[in-house]
Amino acid sequence: MADGMYGRRTDDVYATAGFGAAVQRGRRPAIVVVDLTNGFTDPAYPSGADLGDVVAATAALLETGRDAGVPIVFTTIAYTPAEADGTVVRWLDKAPGMRALREGSPAVAVDERLPRRDEDVLVVKKGASAFFGTSLASILTGAGCDTVVVCGATTSGCVRATVVDAVQSGFSVLVPRECCGDRAAGPHDAALFDIQAKYGDVISLADALGYLGRSPQHV
Repeated sequence: MADGMYGRRTDDVYATAGFGAAVQRGRRPAIVVVDLTNGFTDPAYPSGADLGDVVAATAALLETGRDAGVPIVFTTIAYTPAEADGTVVRWLDKAPGMRALREGSPAVAVDERLPRRDEDVLVVKKGASAFFGTSLASILTGAGCDTVVVCGATTSGCVRATVVDAVQSGFSVLVPRECCGDRAAGPHDAALFDIQAKYGDVISLADALGYLGRSPQHV
């Protein structure tokens, strides 16, 4: 990575500080798809961007995971009229474009290009992390999962927040880089660097497919 403070390469600074070790991959992973809903994958929405490549890569990951019996959890951000129009959600003061993410609207529906099934859990959240104020940790623990493969949008926002809370909740974290997207390259790249350094392993889609394909069947 480019030179950081005092002329040292950022990679070297972090390595010297003891960051970036590989995580321990567990035997019972789950896939968490963060906010790949129309409001984020369709640039027609204020909060959206063209994430067609991310959706396609995530669809391939989901098919492999499903064949291996891996639990799949989707998340969406959805606000009631009182939340969207009021002042109770402080995040919307900072990001007013997200007021369009209203319960029951097309904006909060999972992108139909993804192979979602009725048995897949859908977690509705109000903030960035898929764990904050939701039952996600209990769902994963109840399914016996020890590792979370995190995909979705945006890399610098809800994906990173979910990754941080996942590792703090006791799960190993893997992030396939092709399965994450953002509105701009700078925040995307910075978030992936930060995740790799501190919270989880940023891996290739091919690596993720191989890992899921070798996972024992869940029962």
